[in-house]
Amino acid sequence: MADEGPALLKELYEHAPCGYLCGLADGTIIAVNETFLAWTGHRREALLRGVRFQELLTIGDRIFYETHYAPLVLRAGGVHEIAVDLLCSDRARLPVLVSSGFAEAAGGLPATIRVCVFRATERREYELLRARRRAEESEDRVRLLARTLQQSLIPPALPRIPGLDVAAAYRPAGRGDEVGGDFYDLFETSPDDWGLVLGDVCGKGAEAAVVTSLARHTVRAHAAEVKHPAAVLRELNTALVRQRADRFCTVVYTRIHRVRPGVFSLTVSLGGHPQPLRVSADGEVTAIGHPGTVLGLFDDVTVYDETVELCPGDAVLLFTDGVTEARDGADLFDEFRLTSLLAGARALDARGIADRIVERVLAFQNGRACDDIALVVLKSPRGPAGAS
Repeated sequence: MADEGPALLKELYEHAPCGYLCGLADGTIIAVNETFLAWTGHRREALLRGVRFQELLTIGDRIFYETHYAPLVLRAGGVHEIAVDLLCSDRARLPVLVSSGFAEAAGGLPATIRVCVFRATERREYELLRARRRAEESEDRVRLLARTLQQSLIPPALPRIPGLDVAAAYRPAGRGDEVGGDFYDLFETSPDDWGLVLGDVCGKGAEAAVVTSLARHTVRAHAAEVKHPAAVLRELNTALVRQRADRFCTVVYTRIHRVRPGVFSLTVSLGGHPQPLRVSADGEVTAIGHPGTVLGLFDDVTVYDETVELCPGDAVLLFTDGVTEARDGADLFDEFRLTSLLAGARALDARGIADRIVERVLAFQNGRACDDIALVVLKSPRGPAGAS
């Protein structure tokens, strides 16, 4: 039995469940077991020809070994479970955990560094899986936060205006994981009067959300006291300039006044925003409002009021540039397409018109909006329905 001792020890060393190396203080390999050779594909005689352990590491890990790992082994006597990548004979990478100990020179033998190597492929895959899951969970939280914040900037439902059919639509760009700059709001200012604002704040994210919130609340605050939309936009511009948010916005504000049952007047003012489009019952499409200055950049802005009558069967579309500037390569959806689409959809109710426009604009972009889309449709029903 005693004669079997050296053979058993050799077997335990060569085929241990971990790689084992012994090297000089400079990393030169002087012994290596079969397990390490099997894992890496290296030949024993090649490694024992002056190859240093750090030469088997990737570039980044080699720098770490020479600047941190080896000095720590020599100073502290050892390190444990350091994650590195070994280069196999075919240059493939093998993730491993390395523990090392330092044995000082004794009995005529040189000082050595003894290295145990444990495969970490499964552990690395598990860590990558956990990291991926954490990233996905983080993305989900970001999307939820963006949706929650966006919902706070867009009214969940529009108020009812007796005798007028109203619908709105909003589609964020991309995956919807960032708060967009488009917004709209509809609110009653007095009996037979409502304010409708639709705008587009430059940029996205939290800073854009701050400007969006400021715009909505400023318009609401002044609309109750000021009847002229142009005056409301001037007050909004003053608030934006005072905020110094380094963000500008384009806005259309409309006062909706019920003249008598079934007949409404719209007073429109534009702060650098695309003109709303009115389509009559016979299909004629005209632009409403005079172009004005964008808001938030200058102390003084030029804005105008224009009043039009909304007759039975007429529909008015207010929209952001995510509609007309939708892209298919270098081709824009443009106002010509929008005008034709609006004329063709005029017989639909407000919801039908809004949905038709969003559907066509998204289809033009292969189903994914390149920019935020916001629109509001006002439709005056024909006949007795409009005289409620």
